Amino acid sequence: MPLAVFLMSAQAWKTASTLPGIELSGLSAQQKATVLKILRSEDCSCGCGMKLAECRIADPKCDYSTNMAKIIIDSVKQGKTPEQAVEAAKNSKWGPPKTLEAAVKIPITGAPVTGAADAPLTIVEFSDFQCPYCAAAVPQIRAILKAYSSQIKLIFKQFPLEEHPQADLAATAAVAAQKQGKFWQMHDALFAHSDDLSRKSILSLAKDIGLNTDKLEADMDTTEVRQTVQRDVQDGTNADVQGTPTIFIDGQRYNGAITLDALKPILDAELKRLEAGNKTVAAVH
Repeated sequence: MPLAVFLMSAQAWKTASTLPGIELSGLSAQQKATVLKILRSEDCSCGCGMKLAECRIADPKCDYSTNMAKIIIDSVKQGKTPEQAVEAAKNSKWGPPKTLEAAVKIPITGAPVTGAADAPLTIVEFSDFQCPYCAAAVPQIRAILKAYSSQIKLIFKQFPLEEHPQADLAATAAVAAQKQGKFWQMHDALFAHSDDLSRKSILSLAKDIGLNTDKLEADMDTTEVRQTVQRDVQDGTNADVQGTPTIFIDGQRYNGAITLDALKPILDAELKRLEAGNKTVAAVH
């Protein structure tokens, strides 16, 4: 989504009287006002950090905000109180998931890594260079790595979304940059210029960070690089990644805001478990 549209959407949900994919016509004026008030105040359960109404506008394909809204509407139609309507939505299968889900195996061989090589805890991030939420997560993840400099390492996996037309090209550029030992420099440059990830722009960024642009462009078009991106996407699909950014903490999907404040108690608890020797499931291989 272009940055200008994203910023506009970030405000529209506060006053919009209609929402994408949500049918409000069967409600009375009072019921409609009640539903909209709930949707503007309750968090979406997908972990995006947005309110339900905000998510419906910013991410119309989100199944969680769609179905939670429908449950709330049906509850209000049945005469339930706002509190009962919210409870019904939260107790459904579309309600908030566990903060950490069961661990899954995620292949990481050859993937770019940063942080202490012997760090006891591994975070795997599936990300999209054209995704505004991924860009917003970059400084937060950087803060986490700084705060846990000897305890956490980060593995980056490509997951370009179909709705972002330049994301796939950017992913190939990042993989190609890794072949020249400058993945993380390209990572930072792509996110800093995510409003324009055309080939021309990418090659300009590559030149600025000292890459051999002829080699980069040639590598971007190779079967090897294309297959690397495709494998990452398949790994994400196998791990049930449905959007970006999605992170796994020692193989456990994290459902919540990607901020240092939100993650600190989770990370501290995981590190404590590791220190106690209670971690019995190998999360990555």
